[in-house]
Amino acid sequence: MKVRITDTVDWVGYVDWELRSFHGKEYSTHRGTSYNAYVVREEKTVLIDTVWAPYDQGFVENLDREVGLANLDAVVMNHSEVDHSGALPELLRRIPNVPVYCTEAGARILKGLYHEDWNFVTVKTGDSLDVGNGKKLVFVEMKMLHWPDSMASYLTGDAVLFSNDAFGQHYASASHFDDAVDDAELMAEALKYYANILTPFSPLVVNKIREVLALGLPIARIAPSHGVIWRKDPTRIVGKYLEWAQDYREHQATVLYDTMWDGTRRLADRIAEGLRAEDPTLVVKLFNVSKTDKNDVISEVFKSEAILAGSPTINRGISTAMAAILEEIEGLRFKGKKAAAFGTYGWSGEGVAKLNGLLAKAGFALVGEGLKALWNPDDAAQAKAVALGREVAKAVRGDAGAAEPEHP
Repeated sequence: MKVRITDTVDWVGYVDWELRSFHGKEYSTHRGTSYNAYVVREEKTVLIDTVWAPYDQGFVENLDREVGLANLDAVVMNHSEVDHSGALPELLRRIPNVPVYCTEAGARILKGLYHEDWNFVTVKTGDSLDVGNGKKLVFVEMKMLHWPDSMASYLTGDAVLFSNDAFGQHYASASHFDDAVDDAELMAEALKYYANILTPFSPLVVNKIREVLALGLPIARIAPSHGVIWRKDPTRIVGKYLEWAQDYREHQATVLYDTMWDGTRRLADRIAEGLRAEDPTLVVKLFNVSKTDKNDVISEVFKSEAILAGSPTINRGISTAMAAILEEIEGLRFKGKKAAAFGTYGWSGEGVAKLNGLLAKAGFALVGEGLKALWNPDDAAQAKAVALGREVAKAVRGDAGAAEPEHP
């Protein structure tokens, strides 16, 4: 099926209702996703992106039925990652000579993925493809957002920005547009997408958005590669990206822990008590990282001013679940957040020191030396946990008077 976006632009992608993990098992997709491909039909007919390989046959057949493969004058690949390019081999098997517009890096990656030397036309920022009727597709490189080949395409006249992975969400919907879905769900998925995928590239996000805005181009639609199309107020998601890109924080503290015999969990509960006692306005959330989806946890860390990480000492280290989540957090390079460590131990007690090292390596400013409690925390140890919560809440409150990051 196709979905009309403008009089001459259609969505021709695939909605994957069943998908529950992405990038292998690295990203959870509780609400599925969509692989968005678009057709521009002016004097020239141009396809923008394809879909993931498991759906290539249906995609190509639908495209032939709705558009006619013989009518395609060009294919634009904004991004080479397999969820966007997976149907390209099947498509080009049927129409092998059609030109494929992409960046130089895109051509290299597509050759590396599929070992085919198709009819590549490489482009850079400012290049364009004349589609007729006075309209052009103008290309803007988006290097490392989030691959080196990434670019966006802008259709003049219709003022549609085909934004690639920027402004997307892993969100399956039969409605296809932002004003036709649950807004709370939509924005939660958009934030999760940013927090888990784009956070490391935040300085690039700000610079690229400023570059695009400086062009003074009207934007009537933003059509990303995943999720719904922004049509009601497309600049809203642009504004959110500018906000999220500037060391984003809400007034929240998140307690992450793993536990073997509930001792570390008891400390987590008392820490939360101390956080709330010191600052009743502080949003406090607790997550057992061995039982909670890691991407959902990371979304909460992204929103937090401070986190507390707890684990029992295991083999002179920490639990595998806690080690894994901190490894992922390190790669995301959060900035401007505080942290503290805690945990129980039986005899050697290296866990808290290990946590402190990992938190510092991930860029968090440590509050205190952390809390170690022997065996099952007694009343004194639990009182220290409450005090640690209060200490972290005070540290967060001490930052409250600092100037907020300047927004462009």
